[in-house]
Amino acid sequence: MKQIHLSLIRFVLFLACFQGFAKDYIVTDFGAKNDGITLNTCSIQKAIDFIHEKGGGRLVFESGNYVTGSIYIKSNVTLQLDYGATILGSTNPFDYIKDAKIGWMSMIFAVNQENIGITGKGTINGRGFITANNMVSYIHRGVYTDPLKYDRPNETNRPQNIYFRECKNIVITDITLRDPGSWNQTYDQCKNVFVNHITVDSKSYWNNDGIDIVDCDGVLIKNSYFDAADDVLCFKSHSPDFICQNVVVDSCVGRSSANGLSLGPYPAGVLKISK
Repeated sequence: MKQIHLSLIRFVLFLACFQGFAKDYIVTDFGAKNDGITLNTCSIQKAIDFIHEKGGGRLVFESGNYVTGSIYIKSNVTLQLDYGATILGSTNPFDYIKDAKIGWMSMIFAVNQENIGITGKGTINGRGFITANNMVSYIHRGVYTDPLKYDRPNETNRPQNIYFRECKNIVITDITLRDPGSWNQTYDQCKNVFVNHITVDSKSYWNNDGIDIVDCDGVLIKNSYFDAADDVLCFKSHSPDFICQNVVVDSCVGRSSANGLSLGPYPAGVLKISK
């Protein structure tokens, strides 16, 4: 366990130094509006792409409300949410991508990227209750196909707030995550994940977890508060080719309407637990 702490500390210090020299870019300079009405998906994605192509930096969201559908973070880009800034999920389910590789919807994706993060005192609000019920309406009208078990859309057809897959060197600090349409934040087959001092209010709809760690290697979750309708800390394996290992949870508080700690439930892979 000392080894994992040292490895993650070295990574966090490296990323802090990188961010200290990285340039800040203001999202409104790319045309995004903080009025809580304008759909900013294209503007935010263009900003991320630009920063990535320039070698990296922080995309800063100043105080205000920024509506978006699905966006993809790319290598060496950090989303910085200043105090008073909120990224609001669109309430239109058709503004979200169901990623072909992952098979899930999410507001914020990252796939096969490195040195990425979401930081600051701001908020990510999925507005999941409204979005999920809008999806139910579309399914009843026959414009979206879903089994609709118990009159709920399948978990994969409702947006999470964050889904990172096969990424390396991730920092999630200080933010508030709230009201996802499905699970809340998933880190899947990722390496070196540092989560510190976040607040999670995840009880707007069914299946709202606190945090899902899937087949990851090297995870440190510290000083965070979770309030979840479903599982708070959920460690899983989705693949027989990977395991979930080297995970430390330190000084966290959680409240759950289901399980405070969930191991599984998928039998395909292996969860390795050390004392």
